[in-house]
Amino acid sequence: MPGPTDARPTLAVIGLGYLGATHAICMADLGYDVIGLDVDAARIDALAGGTVPFFEPGLDELLGKVLPTGRLTFTTSYDDIAAADVHFLCVGTPQRKGENAADTSYVDAAVDSLAARITKPCVVVGKSTVPVGTAERVAERFAGLDVELVWNPEFLREGLAIEDTLHPDRLVFGVKAPRGEQAMRAVFAPIIETGVPVVVTDLATAQLVKVAANAFLATKISFINAMAEVCEVVHADVKKLSEALSYDERIGGRFLHAGLGFGGGCLPKDIRAFMARAEELGVDQALSFLTEVDAINQRRRARMVDLTRGLLDDTLPGRRIAILGAAFKPHSDDIRDSPALDVASRLHDAGAHVTVYDPAALANARRDYPALAYAESAVEAAVDADAVLHLTEWPEFVRMDPAALGDVVRQRNIVDGRNALDAARWRAADWHYRALGRP
Repeated sequence: MPGPTDARPTLAVIGLGYLGATHAICMADLGYDVIGLDVDAARIDALAGGTVPFFEPGLDELLGKVLPTGRLTFTTSYDDIAAADVHFLCVGTPQRKGENAADTSYVDAAVDSLAARITKPCVVVGKSTVPVGTAERVAERFAGLDVELVWNPEFLREGLAIEDTLHPDRLVFGVKAPRGEQAMRAVFAPIIETGVPVVVTDLATAQLVKVAANAFLATKISFINAMAEVCEVVHADVKKLSEALSYDERIGGRFLHAGLGFGGGCLPKDIRAFMARAEELGVDQALSFLTEVDAINQRRRARMVDLTRGLLDDTLPGRRIAILGAAFKPHSDDIRDSPALDVASRLHDAGAHVTVYDPAALANARRDYPALAYAESAVEAAVDADAVLHLTEWPEFVRMDPAALGDVVRQRNIVDGRNALDAARWRAADWHYRALGRP
């Protein structure tokens, strides 16, 4: 097994989606020899050709930097990675169709393919977000092989993935034996040397860290959105409420911004999978609060539709509505469980003519939501609009000129689904400004 005094281990990264591609590129940038594997040949061709198949600020440039060094290569064959010292499992664990539980079939397939080819001592590192107990099951698959299994949960934020990989706020190593910790300290030596905290624990705890973190963040978001529901009834201002709460050091201001709620490929499916696993373990009552966390989040989308309908004299059929944002968050082209596109679809289904603009996610939105109309700029989307909905907090939307947009719309109605626009500035430009949880 690689140790702290050994030469740098060779790395294999299995699964080159958002997590795996970022990890492979960043580890190569740190000086490691890395081979990335994916069963999607088109994805491999794109990466080998210097193109990241998703939008992440700075990652294309970093890929272009490391490819000429020869330290980073790609393959579709498990035979090509058999000689690696450390194998990172980075495959996806999506929500099962029709269920809350996570689909671990991609993890199982990767483990089976890898186990069939291991011929030397190595370390297998799980980074995929899995139901607790998965690592123990994976370990059984490697029985009889000289494999040390470690679980190393990821904490990437889309839009900040390079920073979170190279400068994480912590590293968590779930290990079964001291040599697992030793191997991980060797692999992450350049990062640990910068002073990043390291938490060494057991496999079960390491698997729980990511889902527990996401459950907490989702709860905090839904809490302030629940307060927004109350604020709307009593004519209070949830933004000022959030500001006042943020000065309490026990609470803090991060993830305490009311609005349209969370989406993406992690928080929604992770809290549902956590609830499903708790039910399997017989401790579902411990996580029953997450049912309401999820429900509050979904209600924000319905409330956005109701708020828009109210602005338009309770009439949506035939109304022209501009949607600013398609990605679930800014600095990403990820539209998985996108609140913005969910709202756009609901308005479309209610008879409105909906036009969507997003700086990065248009191609993905067009592919998955072909019934909607699309524009190449915010101004184009807003032409003759009866209402403009700000649903993804891109900087260009926050900075845009209300007067310029006002010149092309039919009615100056704007609904700020992210509570990010300067309300006074928009009202000064004769816009009827509304936001979730604000007077």
